Amino acid sequence: MPCAPTTDAAADNSDESLMLRYAAGEVAAFELLYGRHEMRVWRYLFRSVKVQAVADDLLQDVWFAVARQASGYQVSARFTTWVFTIAHNRLVDHFRSAKNHLSLHGHGSGGSGDDDDSGALEDTLAADSGFGPVRQLESREQAAALMVAVEQLAPEQREAFLLQAEAGMNVQDIAHTTGVSFETAKSRLRYARSKLRQQLLEFA
Repeated sequence: MPCAPTTDAAADNSDESLMLRYAAGEVAAFELLYGRHEMRVWRYLFRSVKVQAVADDLLQDVWFAVARQASGYQVSARFTTWVFTIAHNRLVDHFRSAKNHLSLHGHGSGGSGDDDDSGALEDTLAADSGFGPVRQLESREQAAALMVAVEQLAPEQREAFLLQAEAGMNVQDIAHTTGVSFETAKSRLRYARSKLRQQLLEFA
């Protein structure tokens, strides 16, 4: 009876391995990465620019950049940190080009917050998208309330929350990606979670 192959290449389907394989010429590895992370990156972009057509264009730019930079890719961080950093930089370019005054690098910590409970709000983050299904939440009402609450956050707090929710970044990764100190990133994230909890108390 034939057995399934157990080669290292077949066994190791981590994001980082797939990216290295794509850099070496394996196109199918890119398709796997795109399938895994397309929606997460799109939600991050969409919740930042709030216009689907713009988010769609930025998403395309991000994955073009992934393809262009593949030859120089090195495993110095998680793939998700790398690709969301590219997405963040595209957002910065977009807002600069549009002369949008809601800078992603706004000064100040955005509030300190006293509650250090990490919570689980990020586990229910969802966004409507033309690219795929909406993540299932406890109720449509809850999903709508969460999205309204996220959109009401100040841009820098919203970005910190989305980088954790969609990219799975820790505070250090968020700080590195957004170009702020660890304490500023931590403060923004804590403030965002605290404000979201206050707005969603009726669902607790």
